[in-house]
Amino acid sequence: MNDADWVRDVGLPAAYIPMMNRPRPSGNRVRVVLLTQVIGPLDYRLPAGMAAEPGSIVIVPLGPRKLMGVVWDDGAFGDEAIEEHRLRNVLELVDIPPIAAGLRRLVDWVADYYLASHASVLRMVISPSAAMTAAGTITEYKPSGFEPARMTPQRAVALDALVDTQGLVRELAAEAGVSDAIIRGLIKVGALEPVQVSIDAPFASPDPQHHLPKLSDAQESAAAAMRSAVSAAAFEPIVLDGVTGSGKTETYFEAVAEVLKFGRQVLVLLPEISLTQPFLKRFAARFGVEPATWHSGMKQSQRRRVWRGVAEGRVRVVAGARSALFLPFANPGLIVVDEAHEVSFKQEDGVRYHARDVAVMRGKFEGFPVVLASATPALESRHMVSIGRYKGLEIPSRFGTAKLPKIEAIDLTKDQPERQNWIAPPLLAAIEERLERAEQSLLFLNRRGYAPLTLCRHCGHRFQCPNCTAWMVEHRLVRRLACHHCGHVMPPPDTCPECNAEDALVPCGPGVERISEEVKKFFPDARTFVATSDTLWSPDKAAEFVAMVEANAIDIIIGTQLVTKGYHFPNLTLVGVIDADLGLEGGDLRAAERTFQQIAQAAGRAGRAEKPGHVFIQTRNPDHPVIAALVAGDRDAFYDAETAQRQSAGAPPFGRYAAIIISSEDEREAIEAARAVGASAPKAEGMYVYGPAPAPLSMLRGRHRQRLLVHAQRSVELQSIMREWLGGLNFPRGVRVGVDVDPYSFL
Repeated sequence: MNDADWVRDVGLPAAYIPMMNRPRPSGNRVRVVLLTQVIGPLDYRLPAGMAAEPGSIVIVPLGPRKLMGVVWDDGAFGDEAIEEHRLRNVLELVDIPPIAAGLRRLVDWVADYYLASHASVLRMVISPSAAMTAAGTITEYKPSGFEPARMTPQRAVALDALVDTQGLVRELAAEAGVSDAIIRGLIKVGALEPVQVSIDAPFASPDPQHHLPKLSDAQESAAAAMRSAVSAAAFEPIVLDGVTGSGKTETYFEAVAEVLKFGRQVLVLLPEISLTQPFLKRFAARFGVEPATWHSGMKQSQRRRVWRGVAEGRVRVVAGARSALFLPFANPGLIVVDEAHEVSFKQEDGVRYHARDVAVMRGKFEGFPVVLASATPALESRHMVSIGRYKGLEIPSRFGTAKLPKIEAIDLTKDQPERQNWIAPPLLAAIEERLERAEQSLLFLNRRGYAPLTLCRHCGHRFQCPNCTAWMVEHRLVRRLACHHCGHVMPPPDTCPECNAEDALVPCGPGVERISEEVKKFFPDARTFVATSDTLWSPDKAAEFVAMVEANAIDIIIGTQLVTKGYHFPNLTLVGVIDADLGLEGGDLRAAERTFQQIAQAAGRAGRAEKPGHVFIQTRNPDHPVIAALVAGDRDAFYDAETAQRQSAGAPPFGRYAAIIISSEDEREAIEAARAVGASAPKAEGMYVYGPAPAPLSMLRGRHRQRLLVHAQRSVELQSIMREWLGGLNFPRGVRVGVDVDPYSFL
């Protein structure tokens, strides 16, 4: 298939085709994309003796400042150019391998498709500190064990927080929640001692022959197809569709091993940082060493070491969060997107890209296979398989003797929990049976905290975030009310701020902490663990949790969606979904699909070894198509019905959406700007603009928000129209206009 056919079939504007054959710049004039969004690309002159090919990282002058930028391809931004005599010289060529042509094409595509600036995308590719720091060592600091004579409260807080911690001054300050000055003071008095850290320590090489697994016939068939794709060294998008517990990870590890044999590099994208440690353990068992990791929690020295190692080809395998997708791999041979259906692969701020789709495009531009692994593939991915654009591989059964769990619905209109409780009698009885058999249970509720709403029983006052149109969520374990959108926290007051009544505040509805309290009431001797992003905030915490479960030190896990992602607990035989209707109440495009995926993944934690699993789904609507499909085990029937609905509505993947979000600290200013956007909407065949209207979350982080929704047929050149439309408008300084192409959140 030629490029034009492929671009057309995946619904991308034809304007992307010329990117695939860009000319090289000539002469001593170069166009440089600066790492600042304030100004677009600028032309510079290469001084005599300096050669800078496209992709070279350079330092250039801008007024009195020196800025980093990247030499870009001729023709990428049109032919306009300033006069030769006005050009300023490039100051420095940074000693780093140039950004490869395929990655530059990806930057072009991401900027074009998601209507972002080149600079904002390039900042995800280039870490200035990683690019500029010279090889050698840096000085980090760690506690020395010496207690200073003058111990201030802030110093005490810092030393308590930094036990077994090492890092740069600003990293230690951030970790301890104190100023840099406090850390420097502790260094000066000897309470923190210097440690020289090599920033170019070598990475161990994974051994593809370290431990060869025994695969099932279905696994081996899928692995052989992926090995063949790797050997062909050509672009091929593959959907690895295997039921929960089927051994998808071990299967795609065989594709990883094949890449390593050819001396190329691999990226494995994981949906959550908390999955990193369990994955590293499995990887080390197969290949003898852990892969390099990439995520937001890394220290600067670690990020620099991995970034340089990737760019120079010394890092063979990276496991990371979605941002790892933009690392400058020297010789990429495979990307695996694990749990590819996960919503967390969609970035909701900055450049609003979807890592699953960008991964496929990177494989297209650089010529290697991309594997999307999931037990519940996104409807868009299934559609691409059905029309022959992606290759589909299936593993239809669990590995070994393990069987899929039995799934039952509990009709809460008939089997009601006790008053002010949320666990129905049949589920309570099942938990008791597991405790008697020394087996483990998981109670799933995708709602953090103790209660989603706190109100006064006397006057009805509800606690709302001062910065957002959202309720404050009670977190009883840490005694605070928190906004899950902006992070605002406050202690629970003793009296109602509206009527001053004492002991009048009551929680409404359950969160996982309240379910945990209920479990302890019914099963006081059971060992419980609340597993959420509040308790598993780092890979180390996740590793501790996994070790406790594997050692049978936990009887009952009460968790959010965090525990539905890839965990394998052999002794966990019961899953209870507390409120299956919760995700169906949003009403957005993907509510049904997301609920189906979430419950299916939660159910998949049960019975993954020899012991059979059982799943109870608590619902007030057992006849809902999502619930009925889960109970019947008929995934295809659900997807077929959902696909037909999307097609009749012209919704993705059969049509396209883009959201326009206008915000301002001034509500009137936001409304007027949104009306101006709506009034200037172009009339294009096959494109419809709805709104403006207040966003469902009409205030976020102190900014009032308005939204418009654009709905277009796939044949419409949506990006070109929107770029011309929005580019022709001027907005007040306080107004921000964001565009979300292919939105996943409609808040």
